[in-house]
Amino acid sequence: MNQTIKAAVALPGLVTEVREFPVPEIPAEGGLLKVERTGICGSDWPYFVNYTKTKGPMILGHETVGRVERAGKGTFERWGVKDGDRVTLEEYLPCGYCKYCRTGDFRLCDATDSLIGNGIRYGSTPVDIAPSLWGGYAEYQYLHPRAVFHKIPDHVSAEQATLALPVGNGVEWAVLQGKAGIGDAVVIQGPGQQGLACALAAKEAGASVIIVTGLGADVHRLALAREFGATHTVNVEEQDLLEAVAGITGGHMADLVIDCASGGPATIISAINLVRKGGRVLLGGRKGVPMENFESDVIFKKAISIIGVRGHSYDAVEMAIGIIASGRFALGKMCTHTFNLSSLTEALYTVAGKREPAIHCSVVPVV
Repeated sequence: MNQTIKAAVALPGLVTEVREFPVPEIPAEGGLLKVERTGICGSDWPYFVNYTKTKGPMILGHETVGRVERAGKGTFERWGVKDGDRVTLEEYLPCGYCKYCRTGDFRLCDATDSLIGNGIRYGSTPVDIAPSLWGGYAEYQYLHPRAVFHKIPDHVSAEQATLALPVGNGVEWAVLQGKAGIGDAVVIQGPGQQGLACALAAKEAGASVIIVTGLGADVHRLALAREFGATHTVNVEEQDLLEAVAGITGGHMADLVIDCASGGPATIISAINLVRKGGRVLLGGRKGVPMENFESDVIFKKAISIIGVRGHSYDAVEMAIGIIASGRFALGKMCTHTFNLSSLTEALYTVAGKREPAIHCSVVPVV
């Protein structure tokens, strides 16, 4: 192992640069992960835009797969991992003892909540917090004593292994939170990586009608949605979505609507209109602006449940790894672009939709 570790650091001003960091001292219960590949989450772009301004330079990336280089005794005892094991990490670094952790919702633990609070987690912690190596866009990533591990079978390619967390989100949102089941009609707004993951999870759960919506620019993604289990796709620029869903469901409308779209709150209104009385709406898409002139009375008039969803549970990621490892879906088709550390700026712009169309991009730890 070299005396220094190369990593791509995100800086204020929407630029990145490759820097070298000293190999850190590893505590008894910590370790190092030799990175194979790290997926780029859609949340990396707002982190790049906003967090670098408010928190300072940081190593982004939290969809990491690699091999344990050093595992302290405590790490082995807690997770059953050892040097050489192939793993993926969740972004969370939960405390382990609060109410959220004890009830399985450790993604909401204050110690690791960087959206509401000042917790630390992989991919959004600045480099001035030792030992700096908090992100996956690097040759090595620090294994915190509170890291959450999942083992990855050797036959799964590193490229597809980086889908464990986004597919885990799909399982969490569509099945564990959304309760999609046999015979259900499910509408998924937004055919990005999260929406596609929700589609395949709903298919696995036995939903009989799966409708994925998108724009004219989403032709390729909508086609892929059909491969992953969507029974229908709707281009909302060409069709009236409400009429389309009513026609497909015989007027019953959707048992479950999952909003994975970004770009404003209009899809929240459409989700509420698309769901049947007594149905469920899950909001997973980041809007960035408040919703104005919203008539909340429709919620009780239709007796619907509206749930905000963030991230994934441990069980969801385990289920996702099982789906990926099974080979039942052509998940390699989601993996559209590969970048290196030197081209991370271009990678982030691509994921943000400011370059050629992409679905899931990943970064290999070479310069």
